[in-house]
Amino acid sequence: MTETMRHAVSAVAALVVVGGLAAPACAQGKAPLVKFDYKDGAIAASLTGKPGDPQKGRQVIIGRTLGNCIACHEVTALKSEPYHGNTAPSLDGIASRMSEGEMRLRVVDGTKVNPDTMMPPFYRVDGLNKVMGRFKDTTILSAEQVEDVVAYLKTLR
Repeated sequence: MTETMRHAVSAVAALVVVGGLAAPACAQGKAPLVKFDYKDGAIAASLTGKPGDPQKGRQVIIGRTLGNCIACHEVTALKSEPYHGNTAPSLDGIASRMSEGEMRLRVVDGTKVNPDTMMPPFYRVDGLNKVMGRFKDTTILSAEQVEDVVAYLKTLR
């Protein structure tokens, strides 16, 4: 199998995992979205008005029914967790490369930065395709979970 084919298979597998297993986390409820402003490739202000909890963020990142970030991203600090993907950039050192606001925007909706990204929008409900009825108008992560993920990402220097 060529390197390109291996990446394509990994990408499809990651999409199946993210699309199939992340869905139960959507059942949190249909709370109204927190309004936020983004400019210059970042969401500067916390969605909740307070910092997230990095330990809870770690659980979201590794949680197969939550963020499931390691299905696509490698994180050396989480190597004890199985099945890291390699279809997306490593998150090692992310806090040294991006501001808190830049990380927040990518978790909320990476298409604002890269319209062709395969990363799902974790805090968006509009403009999505083929959403199962019970998950319509429901985000994958809550605003608090987004802030928890950002808090964990800030530890990855």
